[in-house]
Amino acid sequence: MKARIKFSKTGNVKFIGHLDVMRYFQKIIRRANLDVTYSQGYHPHQIMSFTSPLSVGIESVGEYFDIETNSKIDPEYAVKVLNEYTVDEIQVLKYINLPDDAKKSMAILAGADYSVDMTFDVKTILEFMNQNTIEVLKKTKKSEKMVDIKPLIFKLENRDNKLFMQLAHGSVANLKPGLVLDALCKFAGMNRPEFVKMTRLEMYYEKDGMLVPLEEV
Repeated sequence: MKARIKFSKTGNVKFIGHLDVMRYFQKIIRRANLDVTYSQGYHPHQIMSFTSPLSVGIESVGEYFDIETNSKIDPEYAVKVLNEYTVDEIQVLKYINLPDDAKKSMAILAGADYSVDMTFDVKTILEFMNQNTIEVLKKTKKSEKMVDIKPLIFKLENRDNKLFMQLAHGSVANLKPGLVLDALCKFAGMNRPEFVKMTRLEMYYEKDGMLVPLEEV
């Protein structure tokens, strides 16, 4: 059996790295005594794959990872028992049983929503998005190059006194919210604040040309 778990990561836990979060869930799954599947061999480990590592310092209410189980587990029970062993800043939100032929979430990931605790003038956002290109310097471990990020920005607007972004996210195309914020601040002629709260809201896969939340199977 396959299952997908949705969880939140907020507060001070946003400074904990991806590998530590993965080890944390391995521990609470053991403590919750869920019937998960282990790999074979000399060093068995839980068969688990996280959708997308969250950058340190960013909060989230829409994180996912996939697991395999030996039996079908009731979603309500799974959420309840896992939250009995976790901390307030990491909460299991949903447990979704998947069909046997379901692809891993990390393989189908196509987009993500973010909110930033800043707002911009509506005219500034419109003029920013109406540019023919939005070029930024993108750095990797091996090189630096100018790239056009405009096609990777699906939505950019003020919502509830915050800046909302819907961005391409996945193995095919990937855009970090910090790059968008840097470019927008530069366009607006202002310095980006040294500390600004960012939250990942949801992650999506693509179906029939539409973005669908990973929790919807």
